[in-house]
Amino acid sequence: MSRLTHIDDQGRARMVDVSDKAVTAREAVAEGFVRMTPETLALAVSGEAKKGDVRATAEIAGVMAAKKTADLIPLCHPLALSKVEVSVEPAEGGLAVRARVKTSGQTGVEMEALTAVSVACLTVYDMLKAADKGMTIEAVRLVEKTGGKSGDWRRQV
Repeated sequence: MSRLTHIDDQGRARMVDVSDKAVTAREAVAEGFVRMTPETLALAVSGEAKKGDVRATAEIAGVMAAKKTADLIPLCHPLALSKVEVSVEPAEGGLAVRARVKTSGQTGVEMEALTAVSVACLTVYDMLKAADKGMTIEAVRLVEKTGGKSGDWRRQV
């Protein structure tokens, strides 16, 4: 009936059976952006925001979120992650967030990378909202993935 892997022949949601898939090295990179005023960006970079170090806290939150993805996204498999790296860096107009996630397993880590970026962006917003409620979270997207049956993929620029 459906070509979507999370929908069965009767149209019902299901967790995909990955038991017959080969264990391979998997990696995914995602990114996002938190747009803010120049004054808010300066506050974030200074490390003197009222709630503490915005960048370090968002990076830790992103790592924690990647590890909890299966608890947040109903049909995701719980995975043993071998690496989660999150960076929050100043860029023109705001903070650029990037996550790289690795595992060796039977399913990919795209959702873990996207979850890491999303929660890191939300954490930036939470820590700076007293200074700038008009911030926007933008362009959360997968940049690349490697491994698995479908092979490698990179976003075309």
